Amino acid sequence: MVPLKITRNLKTPTVDSLPLLSWGNSIEISTVIKFSVRPGLLLLKRENYFPARNPSGMKSSMIPSPPQLAQVQITSRRSYQTSMAQRSWVGIKLSSVRMRRASAYVTLLSLLLLGYGWMDIAATGTKDGSEEWGYVEVRPKAHMFWWLYRSPNRVDDPSKPWPVILWLQGGPGASGVGIGNFEEIGPLDTNLKPRNSTWLQKADLLFVDSPVGTGYSFVEDPKLFVKTDEEAGIDLCALLIRIFNRNESLQKSPLYIVAESYGGKHAVTLALSVLKAIESGKLKLKLGGVALGDSWISPEDFVFSWAPLLKDVSRLDDNGVEKSNSVAEKIRQQLRSGQYTEATTSWSDLERLISSSSNSVDFYNFLLDSGMDPLSVEAVELAPEVSMKKYARYLSYLKTSASDAGDLDTLMNGAVKRKLRIIPAKFRWGEQSGSVFSSLQGDFMRPRIAEVDELLAKGVNVTIYNGQLDLICATKGTEAWVEKLKWEGLKTFLNMERKPLYCGKGTVTKGFKRSYKNLHFYWILGAGHFVPVDQPCVSLDMVTAITQSPASAST
Repeated sequence: MVPLKITRNLKTPTVDSLPLLSWGNSIEISTVIKFSVRPGLLLLKRENYFPARNPSGMKSSMIPSPPQLAQVQITSRRSYQTSMAQRSWVGIKLSSVRMRRASAYVTLLSLLLLGYGWMDIAATGTKDGSEEWGYVEVRPKAHMFWWLYRSPNRVDDPSKPWPVILWLQGGPGASGVGIGNFEEIGPLDTNLKPRNSTWLQKADLLFVDSPVGTGYSFVEDPKLFVKTDEEAGIDLCALLIRIFNRNESLQKSPLYIVAESYGGKHAVTLALSVLKAIESGKLKLKLGGVALGDSWISPEDFVFSWAPLLKDVSRLDDNGVEKSNSVAEKIRQQLRSGQYTEATTSWSDLERLISSSSNSVDFYNFLLDSGMDPLSVEAVELAPEVSMKKYARYLSYLKTSASDAGDLDTLMNGAVKRKLRIIPAKFRWGEQSGSVFSSLQGDFMRPRIAEVDELLAKGVNVTIYNGQLDLICATKGTEAWVEKLKWEGLKTFLNMERKPLYCGKGTVTKGFKRSYKNLHFYWILGAGHFVPVDQPCVSLDMVTAITQSPASAST
């Protein structure tokens, strides 16, 4: 029996491509990197594991090996990173040993993180390749989680490129991996039952937990939470570079950034970052377009839309309208003075005022009282002086209205976490979300109309869709900020007739659409803030049109 000693003949690897693992978690990997091992001593911890460095108290043992040169194959996208070695070490499980002629081929199929430290993997997933997921270290100690689903309907036809949808959730601090996936458009619901209206029928779906600190994403230092929408866009662009640049198949697919609520602000900053990265050669990607669903693009226009809308539907009287408009005017002055954090505080005050004056109208469906909407709201302290609503409302989706509904929080910290295998063991899904919201207080009320204008001027397809019954991002407010665009085609766009929308071959009006050049607007009837949930059929038809999916239209 001859012991082995590791002697690398490649440059020292870096870890930013390896899986993020926690105590006792192992994961299969696929890409192969080869380096040599020669006879010598192999230090092992427990059974069949060796460390990247020698921690104190480590036991050693032998494994059989011939004296000849052996080749070790490691499945990782790139290699190790030395920065984490100062506080942790990596063990590699020797899963199989094969002898071939005079050499031993040791295949390393699993990686184990045996100390406190974080590692990022470019991809892992299901054996059939239908799903991939992983972490990307978008900045040192800032780790973003992503989950890609391949559509079973995907076709590889150069003349009809198959689209990829990147879904961005709102909040900020709401999880796209959890909420957008299991609550709205993913292949399974919170009971892990198939969703008939999943957008996966029409496109591949890429969910991310963004900004870092959202959902399964996390930061190792609270100073690393993003403070601006631009920073969030840059982080997302870094993630796309890591995912798309390594995957030629994805590079052939146009990417459509589809966002909901506050996610719309990050969608436009991301799109601009993507265009710059493509132009500079840093990113290999085709940008198909941006879709802004009930998006918080111009807070000023929204807060001024609330009172007249609620007066029209009898939820406010003249006294309530006067009080509401007074606070809205205060917000306008704060925004014009650049007092964005103060404006965020006033926004919270206005929500409380309207809630009191309207007997708790639901901000996500003005036909309901707060708490009646299946996506109910929970309050969370984001700062000592401001109590704000974050989108933890998503976490109780259908919980209050359907006896068989699954609890998303339990699902994400239970079955899903076990499936993914790479989430830090002690980390709870969403535990940093409140800090994400709090960190963005200074940008929360900042408008992003100029960014939409810039995208239109650059020829990017921009789609806007809004639920008729939404209050927080009311259609009145969306129409108001659209009219402020400086885009050269705006006047023609506003004068065009709208076309009615139907569900498949149905005859009941489900909405309206207006399009001119690269600007498109969908008015979705009977939907509140969460359009895919309230009107799944027409939403599926809409996304088919937006992405020009080769998949047939719904019937």
